[in-house]
Amino acid sequence: MIKVTKFGGSSVANAEQFKKVKGIIDSDPARKFIVTSACGKESHEDHKITDLLYLCEAHIRYGVSADPIFDLITAKYMNIKNELGLSIDMEYEITRIRSQLSYGMSQDYLVSRGEYLTARCLAEYLNADFVDAADVIIFRYDGEIDMERTHDLILEKCANSKRVVIPGFYGAMPNGSIRVMSRGGSDITGSVIANVLNADVYENWTDVSGFMVADPRIIKNPLRIPRITYAELRGMSYMGANVLHDDAVFPVKSKNIPINIRNTNEPDNPGTMIMNDCSEMDAKEPPHVLTGITGRKDYSVITVVKSHSSTEVGFLKKILEIFEEYHVSIESVPVTVDTFSVIVQTRAVESCIYEIIGRIKKVIQPDDLKVEEHLALIAIVGRAMKSVPGISGRLLSEFGRNQINIKVINQSSDELSIVVGVDNRDFEKAIRCIYDKFVRSEEKKA
Repeated sequence: MIKVTKFGGSSVANAEQFKKVKGIIDSDPARKFIVTSACGKESHEDHKITDLLYLCEAHIRYGVSADPIFDLITAKYMNIKNELGLSIDMEYEITRIRSQLSYGMSQDYLVSRGEYLTARCLAEYLNADFVDAADVIIFRYDGEIDMERTHDLILEKCANSKRVVIPGFYGAMPNGSIRVMSRGGSDITGSVIANVLNADVYENWTDVSGFMVADPRIIKNPLRIPRITYAELRGMSYMGANVLHDDAVFPVKSKNIPINIRNTNEPDNPGTMIMNDCSEMDAKEPPHVLTGITGRKDYSVITVVKSHSSTEVGFLKKILEIFEEYHVSIESVPVTVDTFSVIVQTRAVESCIYEIIGRIKKVIQPDDLKVEEHLALIAIVGRAMKSVPGISGRLLSEFGRNQINIKVINQSSDELSIVVGVDNRDFEKAIRCIYDKFVRSEEKKA
């Protein structure tokens, strides 16, 4: 069995966290390929190494000394080296990076050094081979990962290693220059390596024990989701459940490799398993009706009314093209006879809402047009909903009983999700009443 294990920043925040990582790796010989993020925060007052490196670059760009910030980075890695008794020549590594701190230096190179240094320390501590991501993760000039070249290099560089540590978050361009991914990109690195190695599972170790049914800041001690499909994950992460980088899904999904979200601080907790198909496991242990509840605040609704528009070919296209002109992404388009609404994130139209309204009035000449703000969207996701009649009715009834006004409701045709829109002020209340009705009540019956 092959397991690719990725550790997030909180998992390697200090020497004590390194020891937990070692315990996890040593407990399972299948964990041969390890990907690490840069050191994260030890406490709320601490700083992520990557944030400090970005701050260094900003100081240099504006002609301000970055020495005080870089000293914090140096202290972090020297502490890890000394506390773990490592032999790595950290003074040399730090000096080499510091020598390149100058105006015009590559930002990507600088901010990638957090993962590089963390991986160097972790490789020695785990008695593993260090393989630089720049030697195996290769980008094309269009910014996409060259999977064919990456595949060949990973197999070449890792073929004779019993255990390998690879830094996440960055790779190299064809000319050898460093290129970083978007924040959280170490998830992608691990996913790509799992794809290349045809891993049996991709473990993603972080500081939470998998996905929760609802936000623990809203619901006290919510249930953990033991397993979730990729489709459900997409529905939840799009609406705000951010445990895993979105782009980390595709490399493993294409090969049906499950992702296991685990907690470094609770290594015995099985976490959440993300799979293409959960039906086999569901047959043994039926899932809850709702897999998860998530959402976001601060949407705006632009509603257009025009007589006979429902029979006019291309009418909706005209509206959508106006939003495209202003590069505004549309979240949803609820439609009724001669009335339709466009829902967008408020921040996306803050600078151009009056121009958009003006264009709609000129192009469409509507009978009525209104804009409403302060809308929250809540997604109720669950693969089991389609087998339970009356979910939407029970949801509407529960909202009515709690005096929550539903402004928008939209159910996907595959019956995998229902999205409701409520006032921002009702957001937390709505999530609590959904959880109580469909999750807590099931637990009481059980």
